Amino acid sequence: MLAAELQAIDAACSRFRPDSELTSVNAGSGRKNGLSPLLAEALAVALRAAAATDGDVDPTCGASLVRLGYDRDFARLAADTSPLAHPPVPAGGWRGVELDQSGLTVRVPPGVQLDLGATAKALAADRAATAIAAATGAGVLVNLGGDIAVAGPPPPSGWRVRIVDGLRHQGLVVAIRDGGLATSGTGDRQWRRGDLQLHHILIPGTGLPASSCWLTATVAAASCTDANTASTAAIIRSATAPAWLTSTGLPARLVASDGRIVTTPGWPDEP
Repeated sequence: MLAAELQAIDAACSRFRPDSELTSVNAGSGRKNGLSPLLAEALAVALRAAAATDGDVDPTCGASLVRLGYDRDFARLAADTSPLAHPPVPAGGWRGVELDQSGLTVRVPPGVQLDLGATAKALAADRAATAIAAATGAGVLVNLGGDIAVAGPPPPSGWRVRIVDGLRHQGLVVAIRDGGLATSGTGDRQWRRGDLQLHHILIPGTGLPASSCWLTATVAAASCTDANTASTAAIIRSATAPAWLTSTGLPARLVASDGRIVTTPGWPDEP
């Protein structure tokens, strides 16, 4: 069931497959495009994430990522370290995307390219965990590269999850019983073009990688999608992230590059 969900999400949402639905939508920018229910749901989730973060997590950053050289599957990026051919461009602007989820159509402004990398994997984790728990009646944890969703009855002491933040050799272990947990950071998805060291978390207004005071941000929420949206926004918001996360009521743990650790209410005390 998990494999089938991942295959379906990839076919609908991948920016790197020439036969994906998203590739077709991007090629048809400027006109109304029909959608499958899955891609319509994924777009709705991405637009909700943009609204919830005041545009910090923006699905219209596809062209921005391409300008920075992220125009192929990440595993292939290291092969090209040549200087960038064109200057960065800001995201197209999520408010310009006209989605009719019930009518299964979307219109993207001309020239705007969508990228669902900030939300689609977390959505896949949520969908898979919910479906597998419903089919089996068992407790389920789905972990997709650190995007974690749980559903069904948890173990008596909760699901034990190790959080790797680059500072602790063994990582920190926490327990969750429901919802989702996600960690975002600038250290994992990096590549070099010319003299520039780049990463995948962009500031939509500039199209440039975020320069954050946080090495990682880990957030617990009612779903993996919500957790990942908030952790990504926390990296972008940098020094203002703790106050914002506190205002949303989301437990979080932020690790600065100098080793300083900041937590928000609801996160367990550090050992």
